[in-house]
Amino acid sequence: HLPLIMGKNEDGSVSKLSKRHGATGFADLMAEGYLPQAITNYIALLGWCPKETRELFTLPELVENFSIEGISKSPAVFDYDKLTWFNAEYIRAMTQDEFITAAMPYFQQVFGDKQMNWEVLASILQPRVTKLTEIPGMIGFFQELPEYSVDLFVNKKSKTNLENSVTMLEAAIPELKSVSNWQLDTIHDQLIALAQRLEVKNGTLLWPVRIAAAGMQVTPGGAMEILAILGKEESLRRLEIGLEKLKK
Repeated sequence: HLPLIMGKNEDGSVSKLSKRHGATGFADLMAEGYLPQAITNYIALLGWCPKETRELFTLPELVENFSIEGISKSPAVFDYDKLTWFNAEYIRAMTQDEFITAAMPYFQQVFGDKQMNWEVLASILQPRVTKLTEIPGMIGFFQELPEYSVDLFVNKKSKTNLENSVTMLEAAIPELKSVSNWQLDTIHDQLIALAQRLEVKNGTLLWPVRIAAAGMQVTPGGAMEILAILGKEESLRRLEIGLEKLKK
């Protein structure tokens, strides 16, 4: 447990963390999606100020730099936002393989034992995730296409509307059917070339493709990454569904 970690009461006074504050121990914080090294780093700086003007330390660096003179006499205040910042920094610093290993239990909550393109999935999640527990909610649409309104196809910035979205999907579907090597780079090259042939901005083509593929306005990653992760068969099925929605 973390017996000396403190939290703020509603009146601004300081009290020890209790269950109503959330996690009360190291294991609880890990269960909330925080990395052990981020927790250790953050806790070490509660009530202690290093001589160096930095905040991120490995455990050996903490041992080397710790000094009693740096300990504050004031009670430490536990700040979840600050801990989350530490956690995000540690996630960004991971190698892709390390991130995939750490994230795999959360991937499996969505995909089970199904094999996915973990590298592409990691490439879109690692820059965005602040806690590992966020992952299932961010990728649930890969498992099942959510119900969505055709209004999502309308986007002023991408210059898409209900009419030209039909045109974009009608062009994208046969183009993607012709892709034999279903890899991110190949999909990217095919769609960019298609946008050039259609004489439209990339976003005008990619926005309706992404909406049809994901069924969500905001997604980790763009159209090409989503298509690469979904696979060819599922991607085309979803684009056909989107086109049918638009034509109703």
